[in-house]
Amino acid sequence: MSATSQEDLLGFVSSFSGGDGLRVEETLGDGFVRLRIAEAERRQAKHDIRCVEDAVIELLRNARDAGASRIFVGTAREGNVRTLIVVDDGTGIPPALHERVFDARVTSKLDTMQMDRWGVHGRGMALFSIRENAMSARVMASEVGKGCAMRIVFDVSELGERADQSTWPQLVRANGKEVVRGPHNIYRTCVEFALEERGRCNVYVGSPSETLSTMRVRMPVGFSEGVGMQDVLVAQRAAQALDARELSAVARDLGIEISERNAHRVIKGDIAPLRNAAAVVCGTSAGTRRSAPRLDANERKLALSKEDEQALQVALEKAFEIVGERYYVRLVAKPTLRMTPGHLTVGFDFVEDE
Repeated sequence: MSATSQEDLLGFVSSFSGGDGLRVEETLGDGFVRLRIAEAERRQAKHDIRCVEDAVIELLRNARDAGASRIFVGTAREGNVRTLIVVDDGTGIPPALHERVFDARVTSKLDTMQMDRWGVHGRGMALFSIRENAMSARVMASEVGKGCAMRIVFDVSELGERADQSTWPQLVRANGKEVVRGPHNIYRTCVEFALEERGRCNVYVGSPSETLSTMRVRMPVGFSEGVGMQDVLVAQRAAQALDARELSAVARDLGIEISERNAHRVIKGDIAPLRNAAAVVCGTSAGTRRSAPRLDANERKLALSKEDEQALQVALEKAFEIVGERYYVRLVAKPTLRMTPGHLTVGFDFVEDE
């Protein structure tokens, strides 16, 4: 039977049963019924995800269980629409399963169900629950061994979130232990997870543009001839982009909407990369109100002495001789060195030998 015929049949049955035929497996009498599995799953999904922060922790746990060591969370809100972009460097999802992973009971953890501080994980219900509560949920990019990028969009008038989404939590000492205090918002969710998984997962959370900038710095790509976007990790594609136009195209493929102007700012280093969420709060004192973490423009900017800069240029000129001999080109000026936070960019001006 075709999918259309099945839908027509379900619609016909539903019209005579008021929808109960699709929800009830057995009527037991006196108002008691046995729900169909699909209806029971749907109701459980509505309970499992009761706020945006619940969805965030499930996405973080999924990335961790996929073996991710770096998780990038971009978040933005416009009106009542909250968008989450989650990119990781884990094991990835085969393209054929990009839709099926949102089905109930679909999991890659047949023998590795986990119990952590947030409960049982590995039932194959997390992504199903998220999609049931979201306006949209998509795997934007993922392949086996190359990580994953997801885009989730919520209507916060339907699924709530904490009112204060700008305050970072603090670490305070209570009863001889360090505890996290502050509003239970997206930042705190990421911080608590990062502290719990410290040494195993680094979590970076901020605006989508900041997340893009962070991926360029934290996930660099070594130069190799013939290596394209599809050959590197999903999280490395931002670093692979050579100009603003290409970066904005890469961002869209990851689910990040960014203008070419902002892409220029990312490439120039004007949008500073994020710090690991755990590092943001470690060492802060109680009562200190923290805004979203941003590295000072010069905080990670490498400062070479004049002597070291000249020595590096000499070494680069020597290294370029290999290219010159093989491709009949020669330098017309000393190699240029450009410092931006987390980056040292080298440029060679050359011409073809006659």
